[in-house]
Amino acid sequence: MKEILAGMPWWVKWIAIPVIALVVFGSVLWTLVSFVVGLLFKVLVFAALVGGLIYLVRKFKDDGASSRSEW
Repeated sequence: MKEILAGMPWWVKWIAIPVIALVVFGSVLWTLVSFVVGLLFKVLVFAALVGGLIYLVRKFKDDGASSRSEW
């Protein structure tokens, strides 16, 4: 591979070949990136919902216990 690229100008190695790779594999890369971002977003939403549920349960559990002890 080095022998093939040895006679080429610098812009072929550093500009043309990466651009061709992005054109050919761009949709695969975009699909992979969007899947990862979507998965991270769903994990964050799940964590926020579970945290909110735990907060609500603890808040109502504490309120119920203090009102019963006042009787």
